[in-house]
Amino acid sequence: MSGKFNNQTVIVTGASQGIGEGIAKSFAKQGAIVVIADVNEERGIKVQMNIAQDGGKAYFFQTDVKEEKEIISLMDMVIQQFGKIDILVNNAGKVLFKSLLELSVDEWDDVISTNLRSVFIASREAGKRMTEGGRIINMASTRAFMSEPNSESYSASKGGIVALTHSLAASLHTKGITVNCVSPGWIQTENYDELTEKDHSQHWSNRVGKPEDIAKACLYLADPENNFINGQNIIIDGGMTKKMIYEE
Repeated sequence: MSGKFNNQTVIVTGASQGIGEGIAKSFAKQGAIVVIADVNEERGIKVQMNIAQDGGKAYFFQTDVKEEKEIISLMDMVIQQFGKIDILVNNAGKVLFKSLLELSVDEWDDVISTNLRSVFIASREAGKRMTEGGRIINMASTRAFMSEPNSESYSASKGGIVALTHSLAASLHTKGITVNCVSPGWIQTENYDELTEKDHSQHWSNRVGKPEDIAKACLYLADPENNFINGQNIIIDGGMTKKMIYEE
């Protein structure tokens, strides 16, 4: 395959399924060397094989992003094998909806470590190794700005990512590295055909989102010629966060 990202090395965390898988496949279609960093070996290898079958280049590195030493090892192995890191997509994350009155500190810490702490560590380590500029893209969420009950740990982690993004951009700009984030709304990662008309009509775009909607934004932010968007958060939600809703 050949494309805009020919021979660019891209690390995508949490790429064994869902949005991360869509991002990994989109970069591979544009000629990138894609590193699938995920704790799930079976799913990660399956994504790697699917990309290879389509003519792309992908490699799986089993990584638990909650562990600092595993992230450091990932970065070192990528440098050893490919010589450089051009793009990092911090996509790995987990969701927990549990009553605030029952949520334990350990459960809170688990979500924060997976979703937010990992972005700090991975960005720090990639930033050390990006020698010719680079792109870091973080996956936030519209839940950083709006909530349902019992989503405290997830919302806090995603809000932290938005704030961390502009702080990282300020710290890394002298190295020519841009740092931005994407906040997806409702992105259906499976059984899309089972969605109802009511599901789709909630969105001004008249449909629920798909992983490729997020992947397109990542390709745009990672474009080697695009460095004038920096420290920003791009909301991709079909207009949902702009709707004014009154109960009848």
